Amino acid sequence: MIDADAKIYVAGHRGLVGSAIVRLLEQRGFNDIVTKTHVELNLTNQSEVQSFFATEKPEYVVLAAAKVGGIHANNTYPAEFIYQNMMIEANVVDAAYRNGVERLLFLGSTCIYPKAVAQPMREDALLTGILEPTNEPYALAKIAGIKLCESYNRQYGTDYRSVMPTNLYGPNDNFHPENSHVIPALIRRFHVAKIKKDKQVTIWGSGNAMREFLYVNDMAAASLFILGLDVSVYCGNTLPTLSHINVGTGVDVTIRELAETMRSVVGFNGELIYDETKPDGAPRKLTDVTRINSMGWEYKINLKQGLEYTYRWYQDNGIAN
Repeated sequence: MIDADAKIYVAGHRGLVGSAIVRLLEQRGFNDIVTKTHVELNLTNQSEVQSFFATEKPEYVVLAAAKVGGIHANNTYPAEFIYQNMMIEANVVDAAYRNGVERLLFLGSTCIYPKAVAQPMREDALLTGILEPTNEPYALAKIAGIKLCESYNRQYGTDYRSVMPTNLYGPNDNFHPENSHVIPALIRRFHVAKIKKDKQVTIWGSGNAMREFLYVNDMAAASLFILGLDVSVYCGNTLPTLSHINVGTGVDVTIRELAETMRSVVGFNGELIYDETKPDGAPRKLTDVTRINSMGWEYKINLKQGLEYTYRWYQDNGIAN
């Protein structure tokens, strides 16, 4: 467990996961949470990051800062995705080591696993095959982050851990019409269609691809759970060289089932049209959550509940207007 008086720096506190982690820390009574906006601290700038760590001296670090997006964004900005993510993680991990950070948690993504990986995806499938081409630059950056943590652990005896979440959604998600992931994109599309009284909504792909989704509050709980574990529980009294752990529900649905549930939650009464000229992506992506479950953590919020919470937040925060 982490003492509530510990100084914790949450990088990326305005993002989907970072904001959820800050909310949970506050709920649990943590009173020394350090956050910086991009204007205040450019994490791709090495000297700024080193200066920040030397001044603040956090005891714990949660590295949730990243450049993220859906298929369209990854295909359009591949150089930005690989460069910015690699610079952020390299600067933060190295500065943490040089300034005596006790423990660091790196947040990655299950896109690190090969395109043709066996389902459900196990942690030891990393680097066993070719990546999905549409998000390869982002995946490579996240793999580099995992290996940074492992390498610093091996060479310097640090305690840097990594969690690989499945598809996340919830408050503070990105609802951009082109650059968002599937759930926020569908929320926006269905809501606009309901307001305009459209008779149909078009969904990319056949609807047959299967995906797993985790509500972001569950991800925040899992992150603090892993960060707070004693090292003997986390890795059996050895340094955490195999530093990444899958985080998910272990349950998946088809995109068609997701769209039907979303239609019900939003209250759109029109028809769903599936555009099969658009890509489905991988036919299935499901995480093996055996490792984190065996440590004592399981998700709490089911998909329909999470979608209802997210749609309510979307409406309450003026994004829907």
